Amino acid sequence: MTAKIQNPAGHIGPLTNLTSQIPKMKKLLIIMCGLIAATVTMAQKVSYIVTFPNIVHHEAKITVIATEAPSRNATFRMSRSSPGRYATHEFGKNIYDVKAFDRAGKPLTINRIDGDVYDVPRQDGYVRVEYTIYANHPDGTYAGIDESSIHFNMPAVFMWVKGMEKAPIDIKFEIPAGKNWTIATQLKPVEGNPTLFTAPGLQYFMDSPTKIGDLIWKEWTIKNANGKTYNFKLALEAKTSDTLATSFARKVQNITEEAQAIYGEVPPYDYGTYTFIASINPWVKGDGMEHRNSTMISIPANFDGNNYLLDVFSHEFFHCWNVERIRPKTLEPFNFEKSNMSNELWCAEGFTQYYGDLLITRTGYQSVDDYLPALAGLINTKENTAGAKRYSPAEMSRHAVFVDAGVAIDKSNYINMYTSYYPYGGAIALALELELRTRFSNLTMDSYMTALWKKFGKTEVAYTIPGLQDVLAELTGDKKFAEDFFSKYITGHESFNYKPLLEKAGLVLKKANEAKAWMGSVQFREGTNLTIASNTVIGTPLYNAGLDVDDQLVTLDGKPVKKASEIEPILKEHKPGDAIQVEYLHRGEKKTATLTLAGNPGYSLTTFEKEGQTPTAEMLAFRKSWFGSQIK
Repeated sequence: MTAKIQNPAGHIGPLTNLTSQIPKMKKLLIIMCGLIAATVTMAQKVSYIVTFPNIVHHEAKITVIATEAPSRNATFRMSRSSPGRYATHEFGKNIYDVKAFDRAGKPLTINRIDGDVYDVPRQDGYVRVEYTIYANHPDGTYAGIDESSIHFNMPAVFMWVKGMEKAPIDIKFEIPAGKNWTIATQLKPVEGNPTLFTAPGLQYFMDSPTKIGDLIWKEWTIKNANGKTYNFKLALEAKTSDTLATSFARKVQNITEEAQAIYGEVPPYDYGTYTFIASINPWVKGDGMEHRNSTMISIPANFDGNNYLLDVFSHEFFHCWNVERIRPKTLEPFNFEKSNMSNELWCAEGFTQYYGDLLITRTGYQSVDDYLPALAGLINTKENTAGAKRYSPAEMSRHAVFVDAGVAIDKSNYINMYTSYYPYGGAIALALELELRTRFSNLTMDSYMTALWKKFGKTEVAYTIPGLQDVLAELTGDKKFAEDFFSKYITGHESFNYKPLLEKAGLVLKKANEAKAWMGSVQFREGTNLTIASNTVIGTPLYNAGLDVDDQLVTLDGKPVKKASEIEPILKEHKPGDAIQVEYLHRGEKKTATLTLAGNPGYSLTTFEKEGQTPTAEMLAFRKSWFGSQIK
């Protein structure tokens, strides 16, 4: 570091010359203090040691050592949020036996000042804190400790030190005796020590899930056009044969190559490696969580290597572009102390949802006929769910702080005012795909994602909704189109007419059951009476008649009903528009209402061929360019 000291202005003369040195001396002192502070900051370090003295009962002992803690009071805390999750999670509930020590090993006072925050009031810059963590929920959000394997999502396990978020981190895992376990993580390995890893700071550390166990490893490489080669690893925890694992790894490799074809390159992974950390066995909980250079996938099933397992791999891998690098400004930097609200999850998660299924089709691991129900599901989400009909995708994204695996015990009315940004965003991606392919020569959703990658991903400049709109305007050369699309479908919630655009691909969108009488889709609970177990949906016959959750059906059209299966035969005797009487109990009071039946609004999507029609050559070419492999 260098500093330029300017001569102060002053009168000429011996006295003035002498006194003029005082500001210089002060400035030199300030610079020296700054250099000392910088040196202290550079010397900051956080070290973790992980041991498993009571592994059979799902406990681990965590030691965290803070060197050159920044103040007399050292504050240690557990996180309340986790990368890839947007709601709060109370990880602090699972730690106990918290103790603090100085550099000589003498106990220090440590006070619990909040549910997940601990304060060491007197320390000299060095503090060692030890605690026990209980973990028995292995998935992408939480953690699992068992004598069969270790499964760490870092925010669920590790305390961190306030004010030392940028300090370098190292972590040592003490493998239990007698275990020939290996470690899968995106943390940087220390050469010559297979159990020691480092991270440049808290953000990277907390984003680095770790699996320790009897793992099956498969590897491959992918080369970018610039000649740079990246390593890919599949660390698989499953009971299977090497042959089956090898075959499955090849399928995952094909997905990575098909995704690369969209962008023309894979991202420049830190340390040159991307790792699929995958647990496919009955003992984990279902989840998939993206991270910068890895993904943690847990599927509670016996591993059979079949194609149905691939969807989560496809979705999570697409995230290494979209959300990990093409990243909303609302998630920068990630706050581990509270929920992280974003306006753009319809893009970050919804567009990824769209591509997850599409990539499986492009690799040939599902047929077009098998893929079309997923597209119909997106359309039904956009056109037939109350949340999407009333609110914009941007508004729905902001609800993630409550719904993204968030925990609540009270009833909500989400069925009438919320639609998941996953399929909602996927429906917007489908609409944009069709618009681009129809309106603009040689432009597709791939073109748009590549443009976002070049603008925001490669540069790692976080985006906003106006920024996404600007890229669409630049890509199409049509500012008005971009403005209209965003105002109607991103910040607005207008209906989209999918049908004529899908016909260009030889696809038929129709309401297959609109001629059948329908009273609304609800869940029932059977018992002494047939009880409505979910909120009725605004605009449906049941809702319009005044029935709601916990009401108990007694008769329908004069016929007693005690089972859900007894409803459909009654409805078959009627058509949409018919009015029938429903007798029900509301909190013990018998009531009667008129139920005006409607047609089922659900869409189905099939090919011209399935409908007995012959697609044109242009339709088949459209379909192939959309659903076919993009690898040249």
